[in-house]
Amino acid sequence: MNNEEKVLFKGSSSPRALALTFASLGLVELVIVALAFVLTPWVLVLLLVPAGLAGWFLLLLKSRVYEVTTQRIRVSTGLVTRRTDELELYRVKDMTLVEPPLQRIFKLGNIVVQTSDTTNPTLVLEAIENPTALRESLRVAIEECRARNRVRLTELE
Repeated sequence: MNNEEKVLFKGSSSPRALALTFASLGLVELVIVALAFVLTPWVLVLLLVPAGLAGWFLLLLKSRVYEVTTQRIRVSTGLVTRRTDELELYRVKDMTLVEPPLQRIFKLGNIVVQTSDTTNPTLVLEAIENPTALRESLRVAIEECRARNRVRLTELE
């Protein structure tokens, strides 16, 4: 058997997940521009606030990186201090694909992974592009990982 670890997916949540947030901040900017015409041009300085918020939300989104391999899932988070959590695939008990309406419009979805890991019993890969294909690849990798490690899940009722 081949024990070489291969990367199935590496990336962040899609920025399209923030579409509603960006649209709202755009409306705030339009209001600020309208106020500048009515009041004083100095009001335009306030445009920095929604622009800064949009940049901050995007930076937070991109600071969380998912790496799904044939043996584990890694989630790295943090801007200044980086934290990486790992989950061995043989610990996965169940997966669910959740596609909220706004994400479905942009062909995105969340993969919710239920595990037997005590520190991370539920892991969510948020706003992933082409989530159905990743979930299927992950399902195959989980079965191969269980077979390789001779692990079987038992369900107690």
